[in-house]
Amino acid sequence: MSADVIVVGAGIVGAACAAELAAHGLAVEVLESRGIGGGATAAGMGHIVVMNDSPAEFALARHSRELWLELAPQLRACDAFARCGTLWVAEDDEEMAAARAMRDAFAAHDVHADLLDTHTLRTAEPALHQRFAGGLLVADDAIVYAPRAADWLLTQSPHASRIRVSTGCSATKIERGRVTLTNGEARTAAHVVVANGLAARELLPDVPLTAKKGHLLITDRYPGLIRHQLLELGYIKSAHHAAGTSVAFNAQPRPTGQLLIGSSRQFDTLDPAVETQVLAAMLARAARYLPDLPTLNAIRAWTGFRAASPDGLPLIGAARDVDDGIWLAAGHEGLGVTTSLGTAKLLAAQMLNHACALDPAAFAPRRFSTEHAHD
Repeated sequence: MSADVIVVGAGIVGAACAAELAAHGLAVEVLESRGIGGGATAAGMGHIVVMNDSPAEFALARHSRELWLELAPQLRACDAFARCGTLWVAEDDEEMAAARAMRDAFAAHDVHADLLDTHTLRTAEPALHQRFAGGLLVADDAIVYAPRAADWLLTQSPHASRIRVSTGCSATKIERGRVTLTNGEARTAAHVVVANGLAARELLPDVPLTAKKGHLLITDRYPGLIRHQLLELGYIKSAHHAAGTSVAFNAQPRPTGQLLIGSSRQFDTLDPAVETQVLAAMLARAARYLPDLPTLNAIRAWTGFRAASPDGLPLIGAARDVDDGIWLAAGHEGLGVTTSLGTAKLLAAQMLNHACALDPAAFAPRRFSTEHAHD
């Protein structure tokens, strides 16, 4: 098979791009230095959530969640898709006001969310501390086991026969129509899509991505202890800190009955080691919301690195000039799983000059370049 497109990276974003381009009739070769669904995809929670920090982020997340809900019936049991909903927990009256504002903003764009008072919150999630004021339930949010979903996109999706995946294949150089591997071998295609997260900086040194380190912990099985993905309303503020270390309460009920506990954010480090102080702070924060948490058995803790752009929005589109045929899909920070399907639609629309429900301008990779600033 000779490829029309080479996709560098077989995480959830690269897999979604490959599947979308294959659906448009293109022959796609995927080059992955490790295995399918590794890197940030394997390290994250797999939470599919509509976020509204900016109009562009909201549009991408909302469109992508719709695509996930459409795709869900085709996924396998091992992909662990579950429409568990997101419950944003309000600690006090000030956060309840924030919950109302979020509900109203969602409603203005046809995203349904329900306000919960103290009593309905307790009914919905008995394991939460009883002192909280209420919350906001976004019932259509979901979870998925992203490494398996990436595998499905590349090997089982309707047009997967047009996709060839080469694992253990590291790209060291890209240029127009050509990717050079570490062993000196060259692969050629009309288009090259760089979708390998932070590693995009090694192929495109001018890409403005920084690493945000995060910790996660998974417990033993406690079926039914929590029912929804739980987040504190303060999570949004902590998610976009630009420096230092921050933690926020984020807990997910896995289909196995386990609890996945987050989250933390750190800058200026690429050390993958679990840091005891950060993990302890994260768990202490979680225990304020789930008082029984300290009695649960932990199985494993790990870290991962989110690729963040200067403005918090991903880079989706032509890396340089469109005629170069070099494309970028990276910098999704903590929303890579959520926005992967929408990213793929937006990238394919630009590459093939098709209409798309999303405006590409806010995500244009060249928005940070000096030349673009003076266009």
